[in-house]
Amino acid sequence: MPSAFTSPTGSSRPTHTRHWVLAFAAALAVITYIDRVCMSQAKPYITTDLALTSQQMGWVFSAFGLAYALFEIPGGWLGDKIGPRKVLLRVVVMWSFFTAATGRAWNLVSLLVTQFLFGAGEAGAFPNLAKSFTNWLPARERSRAVSTMWLCTRWGGAVTPLLVVAVISLVGWRWAFAVFAVPGLVWAAVFFWWFRDHPRDHPGVNPAELALIEETRVSSTGHVAVPWAKILRSRTVWLLFVQYFCFGYGWYFYITWLPTYLLEVRGADFKTSPLLAWVPNLLGGHYTPATIKLVQGALLAGIPLFFGGFACILSTWLANRLAERGFAVVNIRRGLAYVGYWGAAVMLLLSTHIADPVWAMLAMGLASFSLDLTLPICWRTAMDVGGKYAGTISGTMNMAGQIGGAILGPSVVGFILDHLNRNWSLTFAISAAIYVVGGLCWIWIDPVTPVEESASEPA
Repeated sequence: MPSAFTSPTGSSRPTHTRHWVLAFAAALAVITYIDRVCMSQAKPYITTDLALTSQQMGWVFSAFGLAYALFEIPGGWLGDKIGPRKVLLRVVVMWSFFTAATGRAWNLVSLLVTQFLFGAGEAGAFPNLAKSFTNWLPARERSRAVSTMWLCTRWGGAVTPLLVVAVISLVGWRWAFAVFAVPGLVWAAVFFWWFRDHPRDHPGVNPAELALIEETRVSSTGHVAVPWAKILRSRTVWLLFVQYFCFGYGWYFYITWLPTYLLEVRGADFKTSPLLAWVPNLLGGHYTPATIKLVQGALLAGIPLFFGGFACILSTWLANRLAERGFAVVNIRRGLAYVGYWGAAVMLLLSTHIADPVWAMLAMGLASFSLDLTLPICWRTAMDVGGKYAGTISGTMNMAGQIGGAILGPSVVGFILDHLNRNWSLTFAISAAIYVVGGLCWIWIDPVTPVEESASEPA
């Protein structure tokens, strides 16, 4: 990879310094999801040590989501106002500290506090990464950047279950959180040293690359005053919020309650599934039956996120190919949303009717794959509709996703488990119905017109 510090700034050919922005975003995307998924995998140890019920653990998951939702708009707005460099430094250091602090929790209240503050830190990450993309990348490169970023979140989350089981087996769940806090601190230091809010201020960007970046870019690098009245009058903006609420509600199950579902509902079938029989043989006599079961569950828990990563890439590739063949961008994005949301609903319900745990999780993986076909178009739409307010629009959309997925979803599942006879089928039926609503929203979303040009659009 070429160095961003030795680029020939006097050359007439564009340098490639902007690609390092994507590298930083991809690395941070992995870190964010490792830190999030760690909690769901450590849940059996935490609930045992702290004597928590399912509903109380639902509150813990929701504490993260509440803070994440509350601080999404302030985080995006602050990035628009003072630039993503300062904001990302602060939020990454903050959430890394409280990731480590989670391992010091001694009761329900302390766990709720650390998860709330952890969520407050992570809230600013993706809106400000979106802001950095609008600042640094020409329009034709943004879709690929968004899909790559979300691919990294999915695959980072997919490998985390096994990683967490391994680290916990070595150092225990408390020290595991300290271990997972370190990468964020390293990232923050290197990013703040290298990054600049404006490409023109970076020594590695030559005039040719700067011209390439600014060629199709809406003026988004200025620290702007956000026109809230225009935003709140936009029907598209409101529907973007609703559909992302629907996205988050079902998707967050994969990084909160899925490991519990696998152990409770599918765990008895691990021994009889021919596709899992190799795990005990691989581990041999070095692990207890309980640990072997956790490893088998961790392998299955990574399937939805692993499949989702492929969908993030396929979605952008397919959208680009269809656009090259003359299809309208509006119709491409709406079509992918219909297939994604409604396909996810069908495959999620199908997974509950398959007996073998591996095949059931492959069906759930296809549900995740379908849903994540919509992810790049959601964020690219937020960037296009937001324009120079991309941080604010992205943050507000993501807030809606956190309300659905990180606040409401985990608490609803915890309530069903404790008060409705652990009715897992009901949890999936609710998610499927909400996915259908998410797809319907795209009938009326205008995914290409900037909010400034659609200010008169009725909400």
